[in-house]
Amino acid sequence: SCVASTVPVEECLRRHHVFRLCLLFREQDVAAIDVNMGCPKEYSTKGGMGAALLSNPDKIEAILKKLVMGVSVPVTCKIRILPSLEETVSLVQRIEKTGVAAVAVHGRFKDERPRHPVHCDYIQAVAQAVSIPVIANGGSLDLVKTNSDIEKFRKATGTSSVMLARAAMWNPSVFCNQGPLPVEKVMEEYIKYAIRYDNHAFNTKYCLCQMLRDKVESPLGKQVQAAQTNAEISEAYGLQTFYQEIQQDLKAKMAALQSSNQPNKPVIDGDVTTMAVKFERRDYPPQITPKMFLLEWSRKEKFQQPQYETAQRSQDRAFQSTVTVANKKYRSSLWEKSKKFAEQASAIVCLRVLGVPEGRIGEEDSGLVCKRKREGKPNSCSEEGRSKKLHVDILQEAEAPGPTVEMNGDEQNPATPPKQAETSREALS
Repeated sequence: SCVASTVPVEECLRRHHVFRLCLLFREQDVAAIDVNMGCPKEYSTKGGMGAALLSNPDKIEAILKKLVMGVSVPVTCKIRILPSLEETVSLVQRIEKTGVAAVAVHGRFKDERPRHPVHCDYIQAVAQAVSIPVIANGGSLDLVKTNSDIEKFRKATGTSSVMLARAAMWNPSVFCNQGPLPVEKVMEEYIKYAIRYDNHAFNTKYCLCQMLRDKVESPLGKQVQAAQTNAEISEAYGLQTFYQEIQQDLKAKMAALQSSNQPNKPVIDGDVTTMAVKFERRDYPPQITPKMFLLEWSRKEKFQQPQYETAQRSQDRAFQSTVTVANKKYRSSLWEKSKKFAEQASAIVCLRVLGVPEGRIGEEDSGLVCKRKREGKPNSCSEEGRSKKLHVDILQEAEAPGPTVEMNGDEQNPATPPKQAETSREALS
């Protein structure tokens, strides 16, 4: 699930429209959104998050209402129990009225830690007081050691389900009906997954140390803690051969992928030809852009100057541009972070479809842009020649009436030659 309390809640409330916009943008990537209002860690409570919210039921209610109304996926929350049973039940009843799909209750007070016993009677009272599903949490240390213990914990609290964290970290096979597997076997299988999917070594170390528990200071535990890479972790568990085989397999797959990596094929979308292309500034010399090449090619072929129409979507303010050349339209199917980049991406699509050079670093000189300009040398073209070219462009454009359109990223008006002089200068610079 997506934990919504990853930013200070006060900021969420002050700018709830921004917060909801972020959730709307990401909600299709998650099954539900869970707000953790029970974390007692100082880094959470100092920021007004986690268990700090338990002292402000009005704020809890406001947050959950905004979330429930603002997104289409289910919203749930997790709390800790309050100092009295009556306060706990009252809070959960208020939470139920916000429209959340479920509530998880950790059966300890804000100041209690795992060494303290879980208060099953509080969780049971909550489950009896509301109609939404209640999830029991906090039984990992004392109550849940095997799969059958999960059902016992559920029945003891009268809840619809159980949430486990530490018990699952210590030995994920706690969910197996046949009973937990030896932790040594589980660690070995986990390391193999970490190697196959190139998991970050520090994350792999953390999970292994959780499984080792009281053996973390053993010779094996110290070797794991000292490891800096998955290769060193593999060595600690005698899995060097497996690690090397997987690395060779990954390299072979990468080589095969690179050798078969053909350029994106154009896709026709209505009257627009599209490709999945992004503009990477580092792929081109500082003085060169695809738009410049497309402009020069259009002039060489005696076509009208390329016309760019750019749209911006509201959810993330990204841009997408369509360029028209010789009465045909081209567009990248990917959205860019700026209007200029979106225009460059559409120019790349056009150039690639037409088989025209785009000015990338390492590309052979096509002659579309003078050599000095490509190499970034000053006075790349004679000032006299450049002045004459600009003058001709201005006259040609002034004599060609037409509606105002976007050209090369700026609004152009045929009736104002000075603006077009700037446009021509921009395309050539």
